[in-house]
Amino acid sequence: MVEVRAARAAEAAALTALVLRSKAHWGYDPRFLAACAEELRIRPDEVAARRIVVAEDAEGTVLGLASLEGAAPSATLGLLFVEPSAMRQGVGRLLYRDVLRRAAEQGVRRLVIDADPHAAGFYRAMGAVAAPASSAGPAPSLVRFETAPAPLADWARAWTGGGGRAVHVGNVAEFNAQFGDPSLDREQSAAHHYSCLAAFYSPYPSALVLPRAVPAGWTELVCRQLGWSGVEVYDGLVERGPGLVDAVRARPALAARLTGAGEPLVPWGLTRPFGRLTGRPWRPEELRYESKAAAHGLFERILAEGGHPGIVLPAQVRAAGRWAAARLLAARARAGRSTVLKSEHGVGGSGTTVVTAGQVRAAGGARAVLRRLPRGPLLVEEYVGAPADPDAARDLTYDGFVDPAGRVHEVGAALMDVTAGAYRGATVGPGAVPQWAREPLLAFGAAVGRELAAAGYRGWFDVDFVADAEGRLAPTETNLRLTGPAIAFMVAARLDALRGAGHLVRIADRVELGARLPEAQLDELCADLARGCAELGAVFVPAIPTGAFEPAPWLGVLVAARSLAVLDAAEALVRSGAAAVGAMFDPVAPDPASPA
Repeated sequence: MVEVRAARAAEAAALTALVLRSKAHWGYDPRFLAACAEELRIRPDEVAARRIVVAEDAEGTVLGLASLEGAAPSATLGLLFVEPSAMRQGVGRLLYRDVLRRAAEQGVRRLVIDADPHAAGFYRAMGAVAAPASSAGPAPSLVRFETAPAPLADWARAWTGGGGRAVHVGNVAEFNAQFGDPSLDREQSAAHHYSCLAAFYSPYPSALVLPRAVPAGWTELVCRQLGWSGVEVYDGLVERGPGLVDAVRARPALAARLTGAGEPLVPWGLTRPFGRLTGRPWRPEELRYESKAAAHGLFERILAEGGHPGIVLPAQVRAAGRWAAARLLAARARAGRSTVLKSEHGVGGSGTTVVTAGQVRAAGGARAVLRRLPRGPLLVEEYVGAPADPDAARDLTYDGFVDPAGRVHEVGAALMDVTAGAYRGATVGPGAVPQWAREPLLAFGAAVGRELAAAGYRGWFDVDFVADAEGRLAPTETNLRLTGPAIAFMVAARLDALRGAGHLVRIADRVELGARLPEAQLDELCADLARGCAELGAVFVPAIPTGAFEPAPWLGVLVAARSLAVLDAAEALVRSGAAAVGAMFDPVAPDPASPA
């Protein structure tokens, strides 16, 4: 185990020798090294002033050192050198992240790095950005990088009661099952895949509790990409059905381990079994605004109070029965109007169907359309027309949470990828949501949060919107649980604290694989995608690995970058790389010159 500690003045000579050995590793000739020696010398009286730390192994051997020099708001990474025998073992990464953490804590918002050219690839991989050339730049033999140290976001600290680690419980199926959603299969197989997102329920987990078994290589890569260590994984607890927390409670030693560590337990959503596990009073009425009809009524009440000029609410009617729904749909179709049909509950767009007038005619009438939909009550809602520009923002969401004291915390806004009413993914970060939409979206989302807090709800929530042709936002539903965009926000908060501020993060729920792969080959593919994204200046994190073993294989993924262009390029690389894995199994075309 390698740990970082403050350097001691008495170590100055030994540290200088380490610096020179590290520099010599890159093949510089003796004359060059002699010319650098005085500049690289560490004097005893400088050790504290330059804030030098060392990385030390369990035997007390110093493996590397780093310095943080200057004062806020701008500082310099003056030294970062690793013993040649310890290179490529994570020592440099550990030291760099320690410098970034200390810089953020001390109010530094710009960290300058004048790097040896041989180290340029390392700093790019760590998230530093090449600085524009200027007359005030480094010596010609060095490469200048910059990064923006950032503390963990305030909302992320509040989410886990101070920014500490948390136990993540992947009870997605259990949450869904309590609503009896007719659009979901009884075995909740999709929910068990989605439970892999439990890895990202907070910026830094201590333990993951998962229904299905997950590949060990996946856990290792996620930990490496996000700088986690010591994450315990309890998987394979439930293969079918929604009973994850009951399975934990049936294992008293495991339940005691999870609840007795003094760390918060974070679920996908609140359920009666989770309340029993944690001793939290179970109040099912807290979740009433998961109902799309109840949420619509909440939106009406907020808008009736005024103060939200950029928000418009589509009309919604609860049909008394299937025949009533058919009559409403038929009347709208005769008027040439599109209609949104919704189940009372549904996740990820399940139970929500957009029906055009032409589709009603093509199906042979409204009743024929309804026969294809899940059974259960239906809400008939006015369709909000889309902007004329197909590239304009259409689907957006507000994320926030209510803490145990009833305070509402704003997390942010995200741009969602929604196709035919089904959620496909989301992008969060600087510039992801157009500026015109941010103010009305954040204001209305905060108003919903206040109402939820007053109604007794405690936990994560979001408010989903669609943009209309006139540049207004129409709220469509609330979700009283974690969601895909919530996962992207968590990862963005972690990467900003780990690599410097400014990350955009995109979650894509389903990236098709060209073939099913054994675990070892899946690990290789993910490692290759991580390397390819790093070369672009992006970060790749596999989010849902278990879908890779389905008959029609797929992956859920996260990609992060500091610009939309790089983010798009990284997603394209991941999708093409995932699709290409089947190429090795394609039949070889016969050589026309060979004999039959």
